[in-house]
Amino acid sequence: MKNYPAEPYKIKVVEPIAMTTREQREAYMKKAGYNTFLLNSEEVYIDLLTDSGTTAMSDKQWAGLMIGDEAYAGSRNFAHLQEVVREYYGFKYVVPTHQGRGAENLLSTIMIKPGDYVPGNMYFTTTRAHQERNGATFTDIIIDEAHDSQIDLPFKGNIDLNKLQKLIDEVGADRIPYICLAVTVNLAGGQPVSMKNMREVKELCSKHGIKVMFDATRCVENAYFIKEREPEYKDATIREILKEMMSYADGCTMSGKKDCLVNIGGFLCINDDDLYQQASELVVLYEGMPSYGGLAGRDMEAMAIGITESVDFHYIQHRIAQCRYLAEKLEAAGVPIVKPVGGHAVFLDARAFLPHLDQEEFPAQVLAAELYIESGVRSMERGIISAGRDKVTGQNHKPKLELVRLTIPRRVYTYAHLDHVAEGVINLFKRREQIKGLNMVYEPKLLRFFTSRFEPKA
Repeated sequence: MKNYPAEPYKIKVVEPIAMTTREQREAYMKKAGYNTFLLNSEEVYIDLLTDSGTTAMSDKQWAGLMIGDEAYAGSRNFAHLQEVVREYYGFKYVVPTHQGRGAENLLSTIMIKPGDYVPGNMYFTTTRAHQERNGATFTDIIIDEAHDSQIDLPFKGNIDLNKLQKLIDEVGADRIPYICLAVTVNLAGGQPVSMKNMREVKELCSKHGIKVMFDATRCVENAYFIKEREPEYKDATIREILKEMMSYADGCTMSGKKDCLVNIGGFLCINDDDLYQQASELVVLYEGMPSYGGLAGRDMEAMAIGITESVDFHYIQHRIAQCRYLAEKLEAAGVPIVKPVGGHAVFLDARAFLPHLDQEEFPAQVLAAELYIESGVRSMERGIISAGRDKVTGQNHKPKLELVRLTIPRRVYTYAHLDHVAEGVINLFKRREQIKGLNMVYEPKLLRFFTSRFEPKA
């Protein structure tokens, strides 16, 4: 096995976690309707549901909380956040929001009109929901290889420029308010986008007067992959790469709960004066004043500090290494996973893991439920349930990728915790033929993966 870097931090505070029996977990899972989102955290041993807001903050961030300026307007913490965002990301304006979907709401509301099309490199759940709510049609223009879990490419998140040009030719540039470019691509397995591809997308969009908006949620992870995989950037710092990445966008939405290393917060960045004015007016309605946007001053301070910490090479190297460590153990046991391994999670290929189940039997949903029962590890479905229904036909979207996401929180777990995760997955893989599908017994109208309930098939 490869050598992996030790944790670039030491532990000051510990939090006890639940030690449960299999019988208890079976009861908890039944009560939760076989939906891992509906488990209580005290019922979970290792929580890999998400890396959103689950970061362990640093001593400097905790110290920053103590200098929170809770003024209703003009907080000094907003001034610090604005300064840091401009320095590290390079955008002219920043509008704080309570989290990333607040920024998505602002962007979609001010830029989309009914009948528009928003192309992007694979959908994300809340992003597409906001786009559709404002009357747009999402169009996937990621390279075809991203939909195949076993193809190993360095930049599987890239935009297919021919698909983008085809959409422009078919609907007209005036019906495409912006392109949503995610760095990295979550639902493809945390796959990065190359700097070359970002540059080419920006050139094509500029030619047609289309703005480029990044989903920058995991942009630091993307910067690491660029340093590792694009030879001309091997000697560049993460900070330098990140700044150049952002130069190919007209703005971005950011969930600070990921690469900004905080438990709550986000922002919308914009360079255009008019769009900024519209966002500043709208944020007052949905979030709060433009200088706090639904956040306490202390949270903005922690986010500003987190942005500076996120570009430390040793931090991001260890983060990626934890994903690769878990993946290596699973691959050695023959467990099917998405290749190559991304920056925030290891994704189990539920189709290959449970080939005897039809997609309408929700293989990823049942696999996540069974993994919890087996090991106390909470994970997340990213397949037909997350994809939702077609807003016109009412039929299930059927993505080619049917995945279970094992999402590693930042600075939280050790390699020993990941050994336990691997053991649980491998034990489940050995008895995979015994696993039966699920029936959905409750389905909400929007973002059903959060609150749907299921029961085992007879």
